[in-house]
Amino acid sequence: MMTNFHTDKSCLISFGRLILLGTVLLAPASAYGQTVPIETIVVTAARTENTAAAAAPTLAPLDAVQPTSVISQDFLEKNFPLSGNYDEAIKFTPSVFDTAPNGPGLAESQNISIRGFQDGQFNVTFDGIPFQDANDFTHHSTSYFMAHDLGLISVDRGPGTAATIGNATFGGTVSLLSKAPADSFGVSPFISYGSFNTLLGGVQLDSGSIDSTGGTRLFLDAEGLASDGYLTNMGVDRKDIFLKVVQPIDSQTTLAFVTSVNHVHQFISLGATAPEIAANGPNFALGRDPTQQNYFGFNFDKITTDFEFFDLQHDFGEGWSVDSKVYTYAYYHRGFNGEDPNGEFSNGTCVGTTAPTNPTCASGVFFPNDVPGQILTNDYRSIGTITRFNKDFSFGDVKFGVWYDRQRNVRSLFEVDMSQPGQPFNFNTDTGAPFDPVTGVPTDRNLHQTLTTVQPYLQFDLTPIDNLTLTPGVRWSYFDRNVNAAVNVKSGVPQAYDNKWDALLPSFEAHYAFQPNWTAYAQAAEGFLAPNENFFETGGSAKFSPDRTWNYQAGTQIQLDDLAASADAYYITFNNFIHCVVVGANENCTNLGGVTYKGVEGDVTYKIGYGVSLYANGSLNSAKQNGTGQWISNAPQSTYAVGGIYDNYGFYGSIIGRFVGPRIGDGLPAVFTVDAALDYNLSEFTGLRDTWIKLEINNLTDQTKIINIAGQTVGAGNNLFWTQPGRSVFATLTTTLP
Repeated sequence: MMTNFHTDKSCLISFGRLILLGTVLLAPASAYGQTVPIETIVVTAARTENTAAAAAPTLAPLDAVQPTSVISQDFLEKNFPLSGNYDEAIKFTPSVFDTAPNGPGLAESQNISIRGFQDGQFNVTFDGIPFQDANDFTHHSTSYFMAHDLGLISVDRGPGTAATIGNATFGGTVSLLSKAPADSFGVSPFISYGSFNTLLGGVQLDSGSIDSTGGTRLFLDAEGLASDGYLTNMGVDRKDIFLKVVQPIDSQTTLAFVTSVNHVHQFISLGATAPEIAANGPNFALGRDPTQQNYFGFNFDKITTDFEFFDLQHDFGEGWSVDSKVYTYAYYHRGFNGEDPNGEFSNGTCVGTTAPTNPTCASGVFFPNDVPGQILTNDYRSIGTITRFNKDFSFGDVKFGVWYDRQRNVRSLFEVDMSQPGQPFNFNTDTGAPFDPVTGVPTDRNLHQTLTTVQPYLQFDLTPIDNLTLTPGVRWSYFDRNVNAAVNVKSGVPQAYDNKWDALLPSFEAHYAFQPNWTAYAQAAEGFLAPNENFFETGGSAKFSPDRTWNYQAGTQIQLDDLAASADAYYITFNNFIHCVVVGANENCTNLGGVTYKGVEGDVTYKIGYGVSLYANGSLNSAKQNGTGQWISNAPQSTYAVGGIYDNYGFYGSIIGRFVGPRIGDGLPAVFTVDAALDYNLSEFTGLRDTWIKLEINNLTDQTKIINIAGQTVGAGNNLFWTQPGRSVFATLTTTLP
């Protein structure tokens, strides 16, 4: 039985063990403090100080060829709790909706939506490397990287160019970029404490430039987090270590290495029904009665991940250059849960039988009050490479390259008795679990799969006249899923199948600079996404075809000293739209046919003066089924944010309200929340550099209404919900020595 670590802060004294993990994690840096490549955009310089662009919470780069919002490292550090993840940072960008039901970074993000596209329908990359779950292309926001290791984040709301790799580019790309190592030596401890008994502490070591090794720069970051969480009995313990090394080889060559190891131990709920929320409050999740299926000691995850890569960049001269990455990442998950934590499935287990022939448990022992439960395994490792070549010509650039990724995945789900020591198998046929034909044990799923992705591309950046760049390109997307299942997810019988899909995906972008600080673009591109693993039926025949889209969008951006603004419009046709409903641990999916997405988006930052800036963004969005005109799920009608920022004389303050319109497809109302931050630079008083005290307040007005559907119950199939976490306050102190 697990112990309750809700108030255990031992993570803060375990940094020594973290540093001695023995795995030196490598993660390449696409940015070495110079040009910052983030897939489809290139940020060629830092934001100019004392301008609207420098103050902007989200900024569209002047060279963007699709709707893009870049969130700077400065804004990340001043406005978000250290516990938060990328989902917290992107919630202020146009057309984005996110649910963090346990508080910022204190559980996995739920139901991220970009223009109505759900997680699994858009990419997330780290230093240009796509990563995702094996079966359905979704992401685990708490499982890889912590906020303190991020340099900036870009949200690209579109398919990108032909050079934009990934399994779901049509829905956009959330690009995470690691911090660049500092040029000078420093040791930077940091500590944060706040709501829900949340304590986070760590230290970052920067080597500075080491002349004796040719200018090596590195930073090592180790940190730990412990929190009770907003939701009842949903505590989390998280430890992370991150290393980044940048090594100049010669004047034309740079090698970077990054490695990250992350461990999460979290209690987890599937959501709460409306009667449970009404009876127990909006923060109800798990209980403390070991005779119940929602007992927190029966519902928890243990997740360990690692992420490593080498990145070699070389300039051959005469316009030729190459950027080549070799990477691996892994995810190891052990999950435990009661059969139905929401109380619609009765207790009772059958232990000791060896064959599924006796529902009355005559050959075993029936325990009428024992808690039935499940043990989940989801383990995978990806190994891949990304190589990009560029050749400059007088008429423009030619870019070509290839992405290759191979992922091996093992998944299983077994029925067990949670009350007995050792959690023996539960042969009670009331669970509905099939029996493994070889072992005879109750098994909901048990399978191995391999995923192979290959995406070569060719792209031209042509400049027929001054200030105009035309970017035609094509990417071939090949996907091969091989499944060998002793018990398959849907059918409950042995299956083995191999399905392959491919598509040739053209794209075209035009970018024009009216002035150096005013540009515009237009884009058209085809998108493609292979069906996820859960869509297949008995015999391995495909029930669903790949998703196919055409994206059309145009926009403009301008940056003046006192004004930074952007606006765009989009129209997307989507074929073979798959709608999935989660019932307990299973996912039921249907093909809704065609869906049309369309809308307008924009943001603006205006610098008044004396350190004061005003900010606003907004979107009007539509995501409806063709023919019926019905809205799809988790697609807000609109979003907007509005607020003000003060940054002067060592003080920084911000207050930003965020509105998410009604989600008609789910019958959920609009929600409005307000976040605030107040930071002060103590360097003058302490004599230490980079010494800050920070205060971040989430949900200032303490809204706790239902904001999302989490799935359906195992027993009666009733809706489960997530609520908006209540007000939270986090105080942080950071400094740099010497």
